[in-house]
Formats: sequence, C-alpha cells, structure tokens
Amino acid sequence: MRAADAIVVGAGPNGLVAALLLARAGLAVDVYEAADEPGGGCRTAALTLPGFRHDVCSAVHPLLLASPAFRNIDLSAHGVRLLTPPLAFAHPLGGTRAVSVGPDVADVAHGLGADGQAYTELYAPLVRNLDEILPAFLGSMRDVPPHPIAATGFALRGLPSAQHLARRFRTEEGRALVAGTAAHSMLPLTAPLSGVFPRLFTALAHRYGWPVVEGGSAAIVDALVAELTATDGRVQTNCLVKRLDELPPARAVVLDVTPRQLLGMAGDSLPSGYRRALARYRYGPGVCKVDWALVGPVPWSAESCRRTATVHVGGKFEEIARSEADVNAGRHPDRPYCLVTQPCVVDPGRAPEGRHTLWAYCHVPNGSPVDMTERIEAQVEHFAPGFRDLILDRSTFTAVATEEHNPSYVGGDINAGAATLRQMVLRPTARWNPYRTAMKGVYLCSAATPPGGGVHGMCGLGAARAALRDLGLDGANAA
Repeated sequence: MRAADAIVVGAGPNGLVAALLLARAGLAVDVYEAADEPGGGCRTAALTLPGFRHDVCSAVHPLLLASPAFRNIDLSAHGVRLLTPPLAFAHPLGGTRAVSVGPDVADVAHGLGADGQAYTELYAPLVRNLDEILPAFLGSMRDVPPHPIAATGFALRGLPSAQHLARRFRTEEGRALVAGTAAHSMLPLTAPLSGVFPRLFTALAHRYGWPVVEGGSAAIVDALVAELTATDGRVQTNCLVKRLDELPPARAVVLDVTPRQLLGMAGDSLPSGYRRALARYRYGPGVCKVDWALVGPVPWSAESCRRTATVHVGGKFEEIARSEADVNAGRHPDRPYCLVTQPCVVDPGRAPEGRHTLWAYCHVPNGSPVDMTERIEAQVEHFAPGFRDLILDRSTFTAVATEEHNPSYVGGDINAGAATLRQMVLRPTARWNPYRTAMKGVYLCSAATPPGGGVHGMCGLGAARAALRDLGLDGANAA
C-alpha cells in the first residue's frame, strides 16, 4: 500500500480538479469524500420516480467550455457530451411575451426594438473581448491579469448595481434581461457588483451558450474520477474527516470546504488572527429547490421558453428586485424569483419516453426551514398555465435540508459565500494567495476561494498551483 503525498478532502469538482493536477505533477493523491459518492453539488440522482434523472444542484454549465481548468482535461474522452439548446435562456413576462438570448447579439437586439442599439453597444464589445476578460474574472483576483486594460475596463464598468445597468434600457424586456441574470448573484439588485453578473453571463450565452450534460451533470465528475484513477489517484467515499489531525502525514493537504468547516477541522492549530478572519466570512442566501417528474413538457405561454433549458421566472425588473430585496432582508417573498431548468428540451433521455424532468429553486434567507414549493409552483403556473396538471411526483429540499445533504452549502448557500464586493475581491480572507491557509502545507480549494461558485474547477486549479509552487514542483500540467 502506497502512502499519499497529497490528500484532498472533498470530492466536488474543485477538489477533483486539484487532485488531478497534483497527480499529473507526479504526486500520489488520495481524496476523502464524506458522502457515498463523489461530486458534491455536481451529482445526478433519481430524486422522484424510477427512470427520472435529476441534477442534485448544478445543471447548466456556461463556464465549463470557457474555463482554463478544463482546457487540458478531455471530458469527451470519458463520454461527456454537452448539449446546447438553441436559446441560452428565456424570461417570460406574461402571456406570450418573453425575451430570450441566443448566439447572435444582432438577433437579440432586433427583438428588443427600442432597446436594440443599447443592447448592441453593451454586449457586442463584451462578446468580442470575452477571451481577454475571462482570465481575470476566473483567476485569483490578486494577480495582474494577462490583459489588464480589458480586464480593468470590465471590472470598473461592472462595479455599479444591476439597477444602474438597467437604466440603459427603456423596455420591460431589456430590463428583465438584466434582472434575470443579475439575480444569479443572490445580491439585492441595488448592491454594488450585482451588475457584473448580467454582463458576464449574457456574454457567455452569446459565446458558448448555456449547455447541459447529456445524462446529467454527474458525467463531469465521473470523467474527473476516471482521469484521476488513471494517474494512480484514489477516491475514498463514506470517509468523513472531522479534524485535520486525523489525516495521515502528507506533503500537502487540500480542502474542498468552506471557512466554517475549516475552523471546525483545524481548531486551535490556526493562528488567532486567521481564525478571526475566517469567522468574519459571510454566507449568502440559501435556496429552496424542487424537482419534478412531469407527464410532458412545461406548457409555457411564451414559445421561446420551450426552446431553452433555462428559464428565469419572476416577471418584471421591479418584481425580481423586490423578491431579492426581501430575501436579503430576511423575508420569504410571496412571488419569488425562480431559476428553472428543463434539461429534457435537449436531453430527452433524462426521463421515460414522452416524460420530462424539471427543477427550480428560489432564494430564501440563509438557514431557512421554510418549504417554498407552493410559491415556486404558483410562479411557474402563472407563466405556464396547466403546469400543475402535469406533475407526477416532486422532491423538495429546503435550505436546511440542502446543508444537511451537502455541508459545504452552509445555510443552503450553494455559492459557498456571499458575492459582496469585498468577498469577491478578498475571499475568503485578505491574504495575498487566497488558496493558502495560515497552516503550512494546507490549502483551500472550495467555492469560498476565487472565483467563487460554479462548475469551472478554477478554485481547484488555484489551490493545486499554490501547492505545487510550495513543493518546488513543475506545475506545467496545471493548465
């Protein structure tokens, strides 16, 4: 039995990317996962009826194709097939009215009428310069970006709020596009930095689309595990690590956990100043998520909503802004903003023939035990009359249940930390290298490190690079 040179705790996408890059550098790597299968939020399960496959959390992957962390990982060689719907996302506004985003900026601009020129002026340069902007946004937020002028311009223009950005548009459709993408941040739409999310996510939609994975997101994790085991890495499930001193000796320990978990695992081994900094880390709103098994496709009134895997449900800008303001003030909105995913639009194999799967979540105060199923279903029914008649079965995870299922989702926060201006720049603490902890040889690679949430693997890449530098090893294979 070989000893491990490096140990990774947590087998989410970031932990597995870190493990793979360490193994490619010649280290013997062991991964310990508390759950009975790897993946973290990137799992697929039979949550409702037999034959229906549901993504447990992450389902749509706009960053997967753009991420440098996956550039040298051939997912397709392990059967990962990305399915991109003709429209990246749609946003119903009542009746047959909706706004949607596909590959062509000009097509969206044409559909926006009076806001067409404003849309083109905003997004045409972003899409054109996206490859120069993304390395900064997907990096450590500390290093000088490879294209500093483009990155700085994007950052400065993205600092204002979504409300400020929406003032560019005069139509309800243009303003709704801003609100639907801004609400992914879980910030109030009046908060600084909330305006960067519409810019980035919409530009990604034009450049890469918003694809789903054939068969479910778990295929990404299966591919990462296959790559890791091919380099003699090992993944041990049902292996809960409560304290760092329980681990066998290793040259590097990489933790796919949040600051709260690190505090519990390390205890007094951490310097007092670093402990205080970790304790100040803020978590954002939680989610209440519902999965459905349906008789057939959702009967959206707006045709464009039937041609995409992602639908932003919440109505006008003002309605979504009110919903997100309520959540951040500790209230449960009566008409919540809902992120809805219908993968069977492009991946019918997720359900028995003719049937469909659907999931949706809304934001709730962190740690909420409230079941929002009725309010979420009412929102979908409002824009898709007859939806409730199609329901065969459902499964609901409140914010509390979400954390129980995945302890890294503290209070149900699937982004592992509030996306405030301070925490986007200085997450998790104000250290020059955000992946190094105050303990020698111990690193963080969760979404609590830059660039934050999403299946992009960049937190794992950053931690692996830091560990390899400290070990004096060649990190050339670390993307």
